[in-house]
Amino acid sequence: MKRLCSSLALLSVATPLSFVTAAETATAGDVRKQPNIVFILTDDHAWQAISAYGDERKLISTPHIDRLAREGMRFDRCLVTNALCGPSRASILTGTYSHINGFVNNSNCRFDSSQPTFPKLLHAAGYQTAMIGKWHLETDPTGFDFWQIVPGQGIYYNPPMIRNGEPVATTGYVTDVITDVSIDWLQRRDKTKPFMLLSWQKAPHRSWEPALRDLDFDGGRQYAEPPTLFDDYSGRGPAVREQDMTIRHTLNEADLKLVPVKSMTDEQRRVWDDYYGPRNAAFQAANLQGDDFVRWKYQRYMHDYLACVRGVDDNVGRLLAYLGREGLLENTIIVYSSDQGFFLGEHGWFDKRWAFEESLRTPLIVRWPEVIKPGSINKDIVSTVDFAETFLDAAQVPVPARMQGRSLLPLFKGERPADWRTSYYYSYYEYPAFHRVQPHEVVVTDRYKLVHFFGKGNDYWELYDNAVDPREMSDVHGKMGYGDVQGQLGQELKRLRMELKVPAPIPSEWFGIDTQYPAHLKMPAPVEPRAP
Repeated sequence: MKRLCSSLALLSVATPLSFVTAAETATAGDVRKQPNIVFILTDDHAWQAISAYGDERKLISTPHIDRLAREGMRFDRCLVTNALCGPSRASILTGTYSHINGFVNNSNCRFDSSQPTFPKLLHAAGYQTAMIGKWHLETDPTGFDFWQIVPGQGIYYNPPMIRNGEPVATTGYVTDVITDVSIDWLQRRDKTKPFMLLSWQKAPHRSWEPALRDLDFDGGRQYAEPPTLFDDYSGRGPAVREQDMTIRHTLNEADLKLVPVKSMTDEQRRVWDDYYGPRNAAFQAANLQGDDFVRWKYQRYMHDYLACVRGVDDNVGRLLAYLGREGLLENTIIVYSSDQGFFLGEHGWFDKRWAFEESLRTPLIVRWPEVIKPGSINKDIVSTVDFAETFLDAAQVPVPARMQGRSLLPLFKGERPADWRTSYYYSYYEYPAFHRVQPHEVVVTDRYKLVHFFGKGNDYWELYDNAVDPREMSDVHGKMGYGDVQGQLGQELKRLRMELKVPAPIPSEWFGIDTQYPAHLKMPAPVEPRAP
């Protein structure tokens, strides 16, 4: 059974809260009408799969998300605190790191709902609040007038949901259903009050089951391979070699649509089988081996993942269309982000967890016409831990001093504070379940990453110079010419740990359950699809 993980969280919740007033966080003399807030959060949406970010592979066109960037601000360096679904969501809600809010891993933690969150504080300040979609924090949502969530990870087709504590059945595709319920709540809200809607999608999380309408969305396109698809992991330490998240070995038959999806109706299954059946038969007949087999897996993965992204983008368009019809686009902050980045074949991987760029960096696009100049691009280091303070500052609600982020409002206005962060702390704990990614902590700057792997067998350091090695293929720790950089980053890591109140040593219980796949979260066995 999952429990509230012991951490600094219990101490911080028990301590009376202090607040930073809205006047202290806002620009002097800045008096604003409280804006509405629509926060669209996806699960595992890589920035590489948003056309506004201009990935070199040009994987997909996302016109509706791109519209937000065209009419608002695109952030190019939004970093997560802990690239794992539950911990990242806990940090977003509380404005604190995992070691403060207590949700340090997915395998044996439950969210402590007694702690302050931005929805609770906005609700107390008179906002109507709703949480709809994927919650994934094990305890019920709090601070909301209305909530309707998928239990756990949720499923893509005909997803069971929980509405204000009661089970409800739904019919259809999960991305559509979450948007339907979001729009329905917006229609029924008290229109005399400001509102905050969290519309949090399941997609494009594993196992990447597209909407039926999108099964042939790309017309059989062959996607460009990332240059590191066949990374042999040389030049880096044992953690990179010992992981279990490769396209080659870890993707299973369910991921690759070689076994039936159980939650479909007969009619849904007929359409599904009409698409995948002939293609799976052709794959079986080809009897692919070795790298050719990996290439086939990569193409199937890209098709399915990107088709799920297509569904998300269409539903962003639906939500924007509703807000436009209701005249709500001017005084509404619309935020699009994901709980972390994702690997789309880079280093031969899927999933997240690492401090490598594809995982650490998440998309962030914000539209707010009253404040943000259209087409703005920001390259400062910002974070998902900043979201809570930003929403509270925008609503002119006092910010608890407990929170560890910073309001993004000055950046929205194109005003970079002189003391804005130039370094950033990242941590990851869950090991070995899932995917055997070694626990690590990192200090990140605009150029370097100093990585400390620790616990359960390995304890060593790596250094990456992203200016000369943007694909992060070579560890330069201990190499000639990097001594001063290592020393400076080591001191900065110590400073950040002290500033953020990171305990030393890291408690071993934070690593979670010591099995690869805990029984209560068991995924299908990672077996190779059989070829005759």
